[in-house]
Order: sequence, then C-alpha cells, then structure tokens
Amino acid sequence: MKLRIRTALAVVAVMALGAVALTGCGGSSTTTGSTGTTGAPAQESGTLNISGSDTMVNMAQAWSEAYAEVNPNLAITVTGGGSGNGIAALINKTVDFADSSRDIKPEETTQAQAGGVNPVTTQVARDGVVVIVNSANAVADISKDDLGKVYRGEITNWKDLGGADAPIVLLGRDSSSGTYAFIQDEVVGKDKLYAKSMRNLQSSQAIVDEVAKNPNAVGYVGLGYESTTIKPLTVAGITATVDTVLDASYPLSRPLNMISNGEPTGAAKAYIDWILGADGQKIAADQGFVPLSK
Repeated sequence: MKLRIRTALAVVAVMALGAVALTGCGGSSTTTGSTGTTGAPAQESGTLNISGSDTMVNMAQAWSEAYAEVNPNLAITVTGGGSGNGIAALINKTVDFADSSRDIKPEETTQAQAGGVNPVTTQVARDGVVVIVNSANAVADISKDDLGKVYRGEITNWKDLGGADAPIVLLGRDSSSGTYAFIQDEVVGKDKLYAKSMRNLQSSQAIVDEVAKNPNAVGYVGLGYESTTIKPLTVAGITATVDTVLDASYPLSRPLNMISNGEPTGAAKAYIDWILGADGQKIAADQGFVPLSK
C-alpha cells in the first residue's frame, strides 16, 4: 500500500494527434467500451477535463496516462486544487468530471441545478483518512473522540495522549479540500470549529513533509499518501488497510468519487467504465488506495 508521491499536483495532459473538441460528458460515438483487461473501449476522440481532489490527483494522473495507451485519440487533462474547487468547476461547466474525496453538499447540488447542471456521482475507489505523526512520537493509537478534541483545540499537549510533554502542532488542509470537510464532519463535528491554532496547508504532500520533520506535529492524509517518512496512528485500535476500509470498520473510511453533469456518455462513459474495470482498479490499488472489490 506504500507508494512514492509525486511532488507536482498539477497534472497531466495526455495529448493525441487528431483530437477534436468534445463538450460536456458526451462523446462523438454512441458506443461504449468494455471494462476489464479484455477488449478495448471504442476509440472516441476529443478531450476530457478533470479537476478537483488533491487526494485523488496522483491516481487520476496515473489513470489518464494508462488510458492514453488504450485510446490515444482522447486527450485527458487532470488538475488538482481540492474537491470544492473541482465541484465549483463542474457547476461552472468548465470540466467534464469533478474528482471529489467527499460527497457533494446539498447546497452545491442546489447551486448546480439552478445553473442547469445535474450532478451525478460515481464512486471510483475507496480511501481511509490516516492520522499521521512524526516517527519519533511515542503515541501509537488515538480514539476518534480524542482526535476530535485535538482538532478542536481541547487537547493541546501530547502528554494527555500518552506521549511526551510537548505542545501538539496541529496541521490540516485548506477549506477547499474534501479531506478538510470530511474531518470536519466526521471528527471535529458539523456544528463545531477547527482549532484556530491549526495550520492550513495546501496539499497532502505538504502535510507529510511537515510531519516528517516536526516531532510534535499531527496531520491527516489519504491512505495513498502514507510513507516510510512518517508514522500512521491506529484509530480506536484499528489500522487503515484494504480490508478495514472495504468493510468500513476503520473509523475514517470514505468513498472517492468522480462527479459528472448527468450520466456520462460517449468518451466520458468509456473512460469511467475503464476506471471501474480491472485495469483501472488495479491502478487505484497500485496508487495506495482501495479498489471497490478485492
């Protein structure tokens, strides 16, 4: 489940000769491709623009690179920037898919529908949000309740969690991040606030890097960002693994989604069908995330 995280958050443009413009979630062909390792999707040409989740951006880039070998006639552009920004781009009709590590909010759905956009969510993988600390930290496990107290600023010293007598350095994502929203809802509390002392970092990799060099830091990242440079905590005694995320016994399990304007058709459908097939799901696993089935 470990992987090397690329430092760049922006993206890949998988370009092909002879590509023609494609608008929305439709395509230039009414046929769709088969999934899995047998057969190939129909060779629709055009472009697909995908934007959103920082958690998903490396996986999304890996999918687009692999799909270029399946259908070189389709140009796929992937950018990160956070789930909220991806959903905003979908509402503004500037992307074909919004990658999102959280569910779309009711108010976002209302805004989208007011502008003639019908958000349709397809789950493409699963994830466990991992609580990470410095490798030198003596703390190995944290309850979900205590984690909430930490992120609300009610516990501020590691000694209260069985660690050293040292102040907790609180790290989190920026407010456009789906992981920020997930921790807000599931840990901090929907009607409560993050501690004012929390440093809001612009990427998951930035959290990993800061935790690796700061012995008092704690942060949260998607499962695909685990590395040997930091130490993951168990939550309520449970480790984030393929099995515990699939059966949702890990307390911070969540879906990873691609959201489109209406049901995908044409090139967009062929692409997402391929992602849901054996090849796409293997890439999700290779990137450190959890495929939809074992």
